[in-house]
Amino acid sequence: MAKSSVDDDRLEEEHILDVDVTQEMEASFLEYAYSVIYSRALPDARDGLKPVQRRILFSMDEMGVRPDRGHVKCARVVGQVMGLLHPHGDGAIYDALVRMGQPWAVRLPLIDGHGNFGSLDAGPAAMRYTECRMANPAVAMTRGLDQDTVDYKPNYDGKESEPVVLPAAFPNLLVNGATGIAVGMATNIAPHNLIEVVAALRQLLRNPEIGLDELMRHIPGPDFPTGGKIIGLDGVRDAYATGRGTFKIRATTRIEKVTPRRMGIVVTELPYMIGPEKIIEQIKKGVDDKKITGIADVKDLTDLVNGTRLVIEVKNGINPEALLEQLYKATKLEDTFAINAVALVEGQPRTLSLKEMLEVYLAHRIEVTLRRSTFLLNKAEERLHLVRGLITAIADIDDVIAIIRTSDDAAQARERLIGAFDLTEVQANYILDMQLRRLTRYSTIELEKEADELAGQIGGLRDIIDNDHVLRDLVGDELAQVAKEFGTPRRTVLLASSGAPTATKATPLEVPDDPCWVLLSGSGLVARTDALAPLPTEGRAAHDVVTAKLATTAKAEFGVITNHGRLLRCSAIELPTVPLTASAPNLQGGSLAAELWPLEQGERPVGLTTLDPDSLGLALGTERGIVKRVNPEQLSKDAWDVIRLEDGDQVVGAVELTDPEVDLAFISSDAQLLHFPASSVRPQGRSGGGIAGIKLAPKARVIWFGAVRSETDEVVTISGSSSSLPGTETGSAKVTALAEYPGKGRATGGVRAHRFLKGEDTLLIAAIGPAPVVAGAASGSPVELPSVRGRRDGSGTPVAQPVTMLSGRGGHSPEPTDSGVQSLFDEE
Repeated sequence: MAKSSVDDDRLEEEHILDVDVTQEMEASFLEYAYSVIYSRALPDARDGLKPVQRRILFSMDEMGVRPDRGHVKCARVVGQVMGLLHPHGDGAIYDALVRMGQPWAVRLPLIDGHGNFGSLDAGPAAMRYTECRMANPAVAMTRGLDQDTVDYKPNYDGKESEPVVLPAAFPNLLVNGATGIAVGMATNIAPHNLIEVVAALRQLLRNPEIGLDELMRHIPGPDFPTGGKIIGLDGVRDAYATGRGTFKIRATTRIEKVTPRRMGIVVTELPYMIGPEKIIEQIKKGVDDKKITGIADVKDLTDLVNGTRLVIEVKNGINPEALLEQLYKATKLEDTFAINAVALVEGQPRTLSLKEMLEVYLAHRIEVTLRRSTFLLNKAEERLHLVRGLITAIADIDDVIAIIRTSDDAAQARERLIGAFDLTEVQANYILDMQLRRLTRYSTIELEKEADELAGQIGGLRDIIDNDHVLRDLVGDELAQVAKEFGTPRRTVLLASSGAPTATKATPLEVPDDPCWVLLSGSGLVARTDALAPLPTEGRAAHDVVTAKLATTAKAEFGVITNHGRLLRCSAIELPTVPLTASAPNLQGGSLAAELWPLEQGERPVGLTTLDPDSLGLALGTERGIVKRVNPEQLSKDAWDVIRLEDGDQVVGAVELTDPEVDLAFISSDAQLLHFPASSVRPQGRSGGGIAGIKLAPKARVIWFGAVRSETDEVVTISGSSSSLPGTETGSAKVTALAEYPGKGRATGGVRAHRFLKGEDTLLIAAIGPAPVVAGAASGSPVELPSVRGRRDGSGTPVAQPVTMLSGRGGHSPEPTDSGVQSLFDEE
């Protein structure tokens, strides 16, 4: 009977509701989706962090695990985050922590890991084995949390508080990128270069109406931590304009001799998040399926010292370039990256363009700076108030002590101090709370000095708060300081197109020995053309300038003369092939000289030669005005010296002589031009040091040397200041027919080629070549030069942008230096 009564009571207490399953599932799924989108998968557009990443950095900052402290176990950090802030699994927290510390995953690591943090092909060790601490950029992300710069919110159980967003001293969303899959949406943002992003932010601060083209001058494309090459910039532009875009990433490769008898494809940089083991697995599968032919062996020589090095040995008689094209199609040596820039803005997921991402970050950083300045202002005003009270008290310290001693209690002493010295209650309490012995530290002079400093600080802070221009300038200066402290050079090369022919069934793996041009560009790219037709424009290449060319065949050898006076034996088959179009050869598909040839530190190519034993030999000119004709000679070596250089001297130009009646010409930094017959220079052997070519003034140097023809060539000189940074000064350009310059004897000073204007004292760059000489900027874009003038010693005309490369006849203009050359040009 008693049991039945209890069951009836339980039934009366239960409240059962009939709920439609569809509605319940919809409500539960929406709640789950909301949690995933807002609390787990998508980053905040302001600091670029997901909640778990933000909680990790905040917890480590609270724990004091900073760069100046020792590493702690990752398990300790994970436990702290999970116990106080992130009510999810420890695996998810540890994975997020590890990713922030992997230099191949993020462009600017926020975690300094110690131990096995994994690799592109393997995961990390368990968190009980690894250790971590904040990296210096992470300190910049959290700096200012104690200065009321951001809002806080309760944690999951309401017992702790956490920041809604970090102050973020740099735009982490763009710099480190983000990836995440939510419910019904996903995000995938590529990493970028910090220096470039900061430059764009500072430009946006100055001009809020800036367009996408102007922004892309500062941020031309993503910059992956693993380097590689981005092929095709149309997808990048689409992503920056709309928040969605796709482009290809290609591994950085070079073709070189891996054994004395075998060529190989050496991979030094892989596409983003692709590991060597995955590439090897795909190559082996392609060989087994007979989709890839011509590979002898694959070796992974990657290590911590030399980085990625994947060597693919090519069978003899196989064209490495054609094989490489096969690999691009059959493996992840060429991968696709799709940008989907989704992030939370004011709590809502939005697809953001490049400008919108920058604007959201700038608005956040301006608010952080304003709140920090307000906080510091309040602190300074409070301290100044106390200091002024101390100054008043110390001036009559005996009376202060007497009032305190004769008062019945602290309340009476406070009231008497307020009445006697016109103090506030805060000032009186500060004096009463201070120990008597501390008064000896304070002198009136020291306190007045502190008061003056506080007043100046307060004035500066008020100026920041009240003046929007000052506030924006401060934000820009702080961004510039962060870029200076943490910025690194760009790693990913941007190419408008691959520049290489697409591999098809008709592409032969056997190398045909067809005639071709070998081209050297002003930006250091080297390539061979697919034909030997006349070049459409002598000095012009698509997005570049041709500074030297050589007619040869695909399987022939040729020589490269360097500024160190060496001749390198090279094979044309090693060079990437570029199409010879009707307009101009596109050298964007070429390779840098340093990637092709074993150049020493500071060594660069200055000329090309056919290695023909029946030629008239080489003519070389050095920076110190030495000229040398070298008898044609081939050695059974890959490299040999063709001139004996004095210490500090270097070759600035080299050309193979084909006509005994040709002239040789020098142009010096102090605007002197000398040309004389090549026949006046006696040929020497390899060990010879040359003879005097041009007589140089003190501190002057040769900036161009080559072979010239007075009847067809023109002279281009660009003047500027030697104190300006290389490549930053536009300068004044002058174009004159070479026929205007009379020839003089060898070892003389030549004639004046350019009159310097006020503020100019040197030639930045110069060249002589067939008309018209072509000029290019550092980006490769053409620079328009003024029309030809008859006056040989006239001054120049300002050009639109700095010129860093000029075409010429067989000569290569050296890069500008900051050697501070001072011209001793005689106006007389």
